[in-house]
Amino acid sequence: MPFDVDQTKFGHAALRAQRDRRAVALWLFGLCAMILVMVTLGGATRLTGSGLSIMEWAPLRGTLPPLSDAEWQRLYALYQQIPQYALINHGFGIDGFKGIFWLEWAHRLWGRLMGVAFFLPLVWFAWRGAIGRTLAVRLCGLLALGGLQGAVGWFMVASGFAANTTAVSPYRLVIHLCLALTLYAAILWTALSVWREANGGIGTPVPARLRTALRGVCAALALTIIAGGFVAGLKAGLTYNTFPLMDGRLVPDGYGTLTPLLRNWTENVAAVQFNHRLLATVTGLFTLAVVGWGLTRGGLRRAPIAPALAGLGAAVMAQYMLGVATLLWVVPVGLGTLHQTMAVLVLTAALVALHNAAKPRMRHT
Repeated sequence: MPFDVDQTKFGHAALRAQRDRRAVALWLFGLCAMILVMVTLGGATRLTGSGLSIMEWAPLRGTLPPLSDAEWQRLYALYQQIPQYALINHGFGIDGFKGIFWLEWAHRLWGRLMGVAFFLPLVWFAWRGAIGRTLAVRLCGLLALGGLQGAVGWFMVASGFAANTTAVSPYRLVIHLCLALTLYAAILWTALSVWREANGGIGTPVPARLRTALRGVCAALALTIIAGGFVAGLKAGLTYNTFPLMDGRLVPDGYGTLTPLLRNWTENVAAVQFNHRLLATVTGLFTLAVVGWGLTRGGLRRAPIAPALAGLGAAVMAQYMLGVATLLWVVPVGLGTLHQTMAVLVLTAALVALHNAAKPRMRHT
């Protein structure tokens, strides 16, 4: 009888641990969804020129929007001091200011909500003993990385207040984007690992070469997204709005006008757009080749990794066509924002495929 009681207790404990892991995984997936929304808001903010409308970094006081006409006038007066107002939005009035203010305020508010959505459940799960030490340390590090992202966001915005400047520094924009995607990828990978543990999964046995190829796909996608960040920062999508040629040339005239040569890759509009086109094309073809190779192997056609590979191929094709459409239509806000959001979804598909192919690691909870 004692043995049966112990077995029952053990079964209840195992069931509770499984439920805890699933709850933790779902929470982390929810955080990924919030980051995706944040990236979307960030793209819309950039494309509408709203990012410089709030000239104060007030993590607590800035949670509330202006509640009086006097406060609106104060913030508008601050905005009138920067070059963007003088050179682009001069005289558009308080109503025009409100139009760009609300999007930036929503972007910052969402960041604060993400911090709360990360911190409070983390404390709750730790208090309940639902996460082990290894996972707790990792999550605390990711929480700190999220806080750093907020500081980097202000560091980026502040660059747009300099004299004769109407936009933020492309370098700081790319740093802000890279940090956001690093945080997203780390949380997503952790969520996938915890979910696998909760459901007793061991991953899909795949050839080592396919696993290596999928790592290459992730690296190529990251490089393409970084190049896209410089396209966004320089507003390079507003020129050379033809495809596949650029002003009738495969390689645009003036590709290497800056010295040293490496400056062209981050500061020359023609070179930056060409590089992004080239990287997108090479990455797309490479990804489709990897997907095709993986799906045509007899042992993987019905394996759990097959839907992940198919989803990756579909996402890459959709993103490439969306990028071309965005360019040809001279970057309308809707398409430009969707293109940035889709980049995260393509990265998501690649990470899911790679995680399905990866060997299981140590338990996190």
